[in-house]
Amino acid sequence: MQHRIIVLGAGYTGAIAAGRLAKRLRRADVSITLVNAEPDFVERVRMHQLAVGQDLPPRPLAEMFAGTGVELRLAKVTAVDVDRRTVAVLDVNGPEERARELSYDTLVYALGSGWSDQGVPGVAEHAHEIAGRPGALRLRARLSRLAAGQPVVVVGGGLTGLEAATEIAEARPDLDVALVARDGLGDWLSPKGRRHLRKVVDGLGVTVHEHTTVTAVDADHVTTADGGRIPAAVTVWSTGFAVHPIARATTLEVTGAGRIVVDGTMRSLSHPDVYAIGDAAVATGPGGKPLRMSCASGTPSAWQAADAIAARLTGGKLPNVPLRYFNQCVSLGRKEGLIQYVTADDRPVRAALTGRLAAVYKELVCKGAAWGVANPTLGIPTRRRAVVREPSRADSAMGTAA
Repeated sequence: MQHRIIVLGAGYTGAIAAGRLAKRLRRADVSITLVNAEPDFVERVRMHQLAVGQDLPPRPLAEMFAGTGVELRLAKVTAVDVDRRTVAVLDVNGPEERARELSYDTLVYALGSGWSDQGVPGVAEHAHEIAGRPGALRLRARLSRLAAGQPVVVVGGGLTGLEAATEIAEARPDLDVALVARDGLGDWLSPKGRRHLRKVVDGLGVTVHEHTTVTAVDADHVTTADGGRIPAAVTVWSTGFAVHPIARATTLEVTGAGRIVVDGTMRSLSHPDVYAIGDAAVATGPGGKPLRMSCASGTPSAWQAADAIAARLTGGKLPNVPLRYFNQCVSLGRKEGLIQYVTADDRPVRAALTGRLAAVYKELVCKGAAWGVANPTLGIPTRRRAVVREPSRADSAMGTAA
């Protein structure tokens, strides 16, 4: 019998994991099913570009995985039963949605994250988000209807907020763009990085409200903690992400935020036949710090999980590659960028790459990430090895003694 591997989610991490598993294992021994609700791969790191009117080339998942042995299942995941080892889905590849139940021996949970309103009144009703393609397209349509001089407020001074504010300001210099940051502008950066960020933001005419917390969002303004009002014909909310709620409804060990607790091989601490990768997982990095939600964390976690699964199934050597950081890449419009070099545990060092060269660097990083998904079985040596057969229950748990 084939060992059944199901991968939930075809974002960066899920797609990479599925392709890497297909490269590592023999089709005669395993079946790999990739479940995703959309037929195309979405370059999430480019949603700010989509929002301002730039067109992104379609990347059909069916074409990406043609000939790999990975079965693409277009379906919405509605529930996971980790004790029965089943996944409930609604098939969407047809005129009607149909409920189905899929059984697995190994599950790779890569459902990722979406935007979070942080419980702030009015956000869900009045704010826009760019955590996914639908939200970016809604913002795109709204921005296209704005007349010159109208105010746009981006709430959130992290990487997503910086990229959104600068992209909008560059694409629509006729708008009055403001950025609201709870802390100081780029205060996690090195002095060189902060200086460059300030220079670019000022050059684009973005008004920055530092050390400011938004407590409510209305149709035409946001309210701050000190009772002030900032006019906003459009509010973009980018204060952080929340993971998909399905994991919290299972018996998996999760954090208070709903992220699955895993070991160094991305294996669930409570259920050894489940692996979690990307934003859905909380793994410990250098210095005992949890890895942050990011593509920089997600991609290596996908490699780690796929290699660990293949090793445990074939009796091979488990991967022992520490998950670490090298830099933080920020696009500041199409002409400017910032590459902040960091320590292994994500603390900034003095060195930073800025300007046009940094923008080119960031673009290469984005293209490289998409290439890694579009070519999931390339770039690693072929090691198709036979699955080590165990008694059925142990096989389903992938040999917990391995």
